Amino acid sequence: MLPGVNPAREAVEFETDERCHIQEISNDADDELVSIARARVEPGVTTAWHSLDGISERYIIVSGQGRVEIAELPPIDVEPGDVVRIPADCRQRITNTGAADLLFYAVCAPPFQQSRYVNLERDDAAPHRPQPDSNP
Repeated sequence: MLPGVNPAREAVEFETDERCHIQEISNDADDELVSIARARVEPGVTTAWHSLDGISERYIIVSGQGRVEIAELPPIDVEPGDVVRIPADCRQRITNTGAADLLFYAVCAPPFQQSRYVNLERDDAAPHRPQPDSNP
């Protein structure tokens, strides 16, 4: 990892096919250990079932209310301050159960790579986290 700052003003939020909005906070070659994204899930929305091939993930709940489903665990309600641990290759999704947006940080180790996202809902196309400059 190299010393430095990733300016928040440079991180643009974009919508994904996963049914959430992502703002890549830190995912670059200067930090080979982790990536950090802010996720926003609108009220009543459940993200797509997915896993990350070889990548573990932690959700740090910032605001809102939700219910997370991980592997074969029963659904677990989450609130601000909770940390959700998701092992690599583990199926996952989260539902916003509140009236306001559910906001959380997703910390991936090693850093998130689109090629390692596994869509568990359909075979024809995987949801993705496109780079902000690739949006039409």
